Amino acid sequence: MAGEIRRWDPFQEVFSLRRAVDRILDEAFSRPSLLFAGSMDWPAVDIYETKDEVVVKAAVPGVRPEDIEVTVSGNTVTLRGEFREEQEAREGSWIRQERRLGAFTRSFVLPVEVMADKAVAEYEHGILTLRLPKTETVKARTIKVKVK
Repeated sequence: MAGEIRRWDPFQEVFSLRRAVDRILDEAFSRPSLLFAGSMDWPAVDIYETKDEVVVKAAVPGVRPEDIEVTVSGNTVTLRGEFREEQEAREGSWIRQERRLGAFTRSFVLPVEVMADKAVAEYEHGILTLRLPKTETVKARTIKVKVK
């Protein structure tokens, strides 16, 4: 009602502030990229092991295969690459720019020794797949027991 006099309640302002903070935190945790931007390792990888090899899959969308370098030394794999800015004619200013630009490097220590000279790297649809055969000393062997 117009002209209604209300008593000031200081706790109402605290509750209002709390609702605002809750909303901000809810949004941050529902979109973790906003909360953890810059702190996550990149590129994201999946690494798994089979009987004969270690497979590394790295998500590198937007990076050209010729801009990726893979180094294997002992049981350490290093990925290096670079995002190059697209040279396009555009007018106006950025509203939002989230794609990465520039160089990246990421290394992994594998749980076993691999044969670098027999490694294979393939790139398809923004996924780099490395197949790293295990050294002969690492592969498990079944030895038949002979009876004398």
